Amino acid sequence: MSRPAALALLFAVSSCLPAERKPASRSATLKAPSRERVTLAAVDVTGEAPDATASPEPEPQPVLQTTFTDEFERDSVGGDYFATGNQFHIERGRLCVQAGRNHPLWLRRHLPLNARIRVEAEASSDEGDIKLEAWGDGHAAASHASYTDATSYLAIFGGWKNHYHVLARMNEHAPDRPQVVIEPGSDDPRQQPVLAGHRYRLKLERTDGRTLRFWVDDVEVLSFTDELPLTGVGHDHFAFNDWETPVCFDHLVVEPLPS
Repeated sequence: MSRPAALALLFAVSSCLPAERKPASRSATLKAPSRERVTLAAVDVTGEAPDATASPEPEPQPVLQTTFTDEFERDSVGGDYFATGNQFHIERGRLCVQAGRNHPLWLRRHLPLNARIRVEAEASSDEGDIKLEAWGDGHAAASHASYTDATSYLAIFGGWKNHYHVLARMNEHAPDRPQVVIEPGSDDPRQQPVLAGHRYRLKLERTDGRTLRFWVDDVEVLSFTDELPLTGVGHDHFAFNDWETPVCFDHLVVEPLPS
């Protein structure tokens, strides 16, 4: 076969073949990155996976202008709180917790500079350890076993298995923390241990922007004046807290005071 004839035959065969498919554009097959905001739950100090039931990141709330109260007469903790774990629950009209391990339950409302916080609390164990936080950031939790990275003042009644009453600033283990050494049988009510099953009336109060007072059953147990008071954004929330002891809270009243 002559060369011109062979070229003509080859052209005829190739024109009968199906056209080559071009690869689809990647932009047509890949989804765009999601813009949905992802919020991580607080890390468990035991090293376990983050708790998927922790609350979403708290939304902005106005500073309290009127008294806030909570009687806990419902089935669940509710949207007024930001949970850093799943240890808190409602039980017979009370807010209860056990083994919170310094993963507090934060009230979403913002505290003003001065406020009075009252609540009733009852421990189910002679180990005591009733714990509150005030003027913290509203979402933090302990990052390790020792709570040395708090953002708040910590009021601890019967802490360390009923050895101390403590009013600490951001570090419950600080060597210079104000504390009372508990002495069972003492005539001084400030030195008496927490009794299981007794319902205590706790009060935290700041009236001058710098002096914090901690009361139990109308007795001022501890107070101190902070030269660098915790105030403003990042130090404007209240929380319930716990280490191991089963504790229940009731009748919360948060009252704004004049600045």
